[in-house]
Amino acid sequence: MPEKKTLERAAKAKRAGKSPSTQAGEFVKEQIDHIREGKHGAKSAKQAVAIGLSEARRSGVKMKPPKKGTTSEATRKKAAQDTKAAHRTKKSPSTESKAKRSAASTRVLKRESTKAASHKSLSRQSHAAASRRSAADRSAAAKKGWATRRARAAAASKGARTRHASR
Repeated sequence: MPEKKTLERAAKAKRAGKSPSTQAGEFVKEQIDHIREGKHGAKSAKQAVAIGLSEARRSGVKMKPPKKGTTSEATRKKAAQDTKAAHRTKKSPSTESKAKRSAASTRVLKRESTKAASHKSLSRQSHAAASRRSAADRSAAAKKGWATRRARAAAASKGARTRHASR
């Protein structure tokens, strides 16, 4: 179960009109923090990210499952299952079985290493993820970021001019 502050940060990102992946980033960050604190470990940085995305989908972040051919059928199925879980009002398994399952998965994660959240492994994971994207896609993302920063800078300078004029 995600922490209250994580849910609040994701909700704030949603209100600000940020993308679903940005909202989900809060859940991924929470997992990385848990691993660094020693609450549990993970086999790899990829697994830590997967756990965070799963929690995000279950919490109602409207993320689409990965496209066919990009990941395994099992991963796509799990993503769809997580999305459905967010829309369910009545949770089907009994509280006892849910608690047992949660405790079991936590026990397994506690046995894993905390190296998955190291700067080196996260850097390696993000670099690998970026290299799977096309050059055009990476370029488009960079241009979009640049446009956003430019718009923010323009708004900031306009605000400064307005404040200066009103003095």
